[in-house]
Amino acid sequence: MPDELTLGELGRRLDAGFAEVKEDFRTINSRLDGKVDVQLLALQQQAQDERHKTLVEQVAALRKDLDQRDREQRAREVTEEKRNRDYRRWLIGAIVIPVLVVLLPLLATRGKL
Repeated sequence: MPDELTLGELGRRLDAGFAEVKEDFRTINSRLDGKVDVQLLALQQQAQDERHKTLVEQVAALRKDLDQRDREQRAREVTEEKRNRDYRRWLIGAIVIPVLVVLLPLLATRGKL
């Protein structure tokens, strides 16, 4: 009867089998703990999509604001250039030409004297 197991050997083998099963369950549980719930993943994706949409809207608003500021700046520059051109024309017409009109005859008469 050497092929038959004793009660002690049978108990040790059962304990070893239970220990292996317990270790397998621990491994399965640790792997399941590492998995993400599908609903949680969907909620995270939805939150990320909302943040992305908000950022896109903010960038579009900033770009629109920047474009408007650029247009206003160009309008101010054009207005300033026009004002400067008008001022130069006024200066030439109101001061330089009358002064030349007065000085040229004086210079012409002095040159003849």
